[in-house]
Amino acid sequence: MSETGLREGLRVRVATSLKSVPAADWDACANPCAGRPLESASEQADSISQADPDNPFVSHAFLRALEESGCVGGRTGWSPAYLLVEDAEDRLIAAAPSFVKGHSQGEYVFDHSWAEAYMRAGGRYYPKIQVAAPFTPATGPRLLVADGPQAAEAREALIAGLDALREQVRGSSIHVTFAQEPDMTALLEAGFLERHDIQFHWQNQGFDSYDDFLATLTSRKRKALKRERREALSAGIEVAVLSGSDLTESVWDDFHAFYEDTGSRKWGRPYLNRRFFSEIGQRMGERVVLVLARRAGRNIAGAINFRGGNTLYGRNWGCIEDHPFLHFELCYHQAIDYAIALKLARVEAGAQGEHKLARGYRPVITRSAHLLADPGLARAVAAYLPGERREISSAVAALAQESPFRKAGDS
Repeated sequence: MSETGLREGLRVRVATSLKSVPAADWDACANPCAGRPLESASEQADSISQADPDNPFVSHAFLRALEESGCVGGRTGWSPAYLLVEDAEDRLIAAAPSFVKGHSQGEYVFDHSWAEAYMRAGGRYYPKIQVAAPFTPATGPRLLVADGPQAAEAREALIAGLDALREQVRGSSIHVTFAQEPDMTALLEAGFLERHDIQFHWQNQGFDSYDDFLATLTSRKRKALKRERREALSAGIEVAVLSGSDLTESVWDDFHAFYEDTGSRKWGRPYLNRRFFSEIGQRMGERVVLVLARRAGRNIAGAINFRGGNTLYGRNWGCIEDHPFLHFELCYHQAIDYAIALKLARVEAGAQGEHKLARGYRPVITRSAHLLADPGLARAVAAYLPGERREISSAVAALAQESPFRKAGDS
């Protein structure tokens, strides 16, 4: 589908690369609220649905870094097929980070059982259409719509365009993962099915220091976390937080070695290559927050984060030396320190990990939307999802009861 007129005055087309799309035009759709004044961190943290006004993972820079490094495209199974909606003056007014997928890897919303069941029944599940920030389980905008009088029509055009793209590639389905409002409402109205999962996010209640945060925990948990932080650095380890020009190629060499070592043990094959880190350093280094641990004159571990408008997003971690609690210090405690210092509303620490609960991260529900073309498969998934959502809701409630936060009468 190179171009399809959807309604008078609008057209949708597909770009297989962002090289031909001006960064300013894309980013005006991706983050139309970027640069606007924010509420205080405590006000924003009151609701997890409060959108980040400047999400880094749908930015032109991040997606181009994935392209230029070869992490998407080619034989990766992630074929870029970005939807672009233009008005009568050929101005870009909406877009979607959409991909034609040949597998279900790197998504963090698992549909392998759907694919297996459909293929056992004689269907062909791949290719499928994925709307996502690749390799990034962070909630954000997915139907990217610039402010303007045609915003509602443009969002509808994107949804129609996704289905037209699916038909063109003979795909089984469309998956919009880690989506937020108003995208979810529009997708559900268009017949998509809603799926839930759990993550753990830290919320800033207007803290001025880490000790202020600790004061919200029970006495036993406060002592445990203080001891944990001391022991993490007890082997003569020093911590540095790097951004911008501090992200040298030597630093990236070290971090990539950490990432490769840990990723190979966890996943078999890490998704991000060495060039990707150079690309993000050059394209968006000021938004990268790299926490490094150093011992005996060399870097031994690191955690990479990306800064949004009101959120710090923890992404990848790795090490070449094992030290007790060092993972927790670099990935969770240091992220909290940074968010407090910069008055950010929250820290999103990635997928899974109930161990985050004891460190002050709260369980929250993430959402995705799915459209399955085969009526039989759609009926089966539609029958399954309500029960899964109930289980997720019950799990969140149970986890909240195990939180380390003080309750009335606690010391």
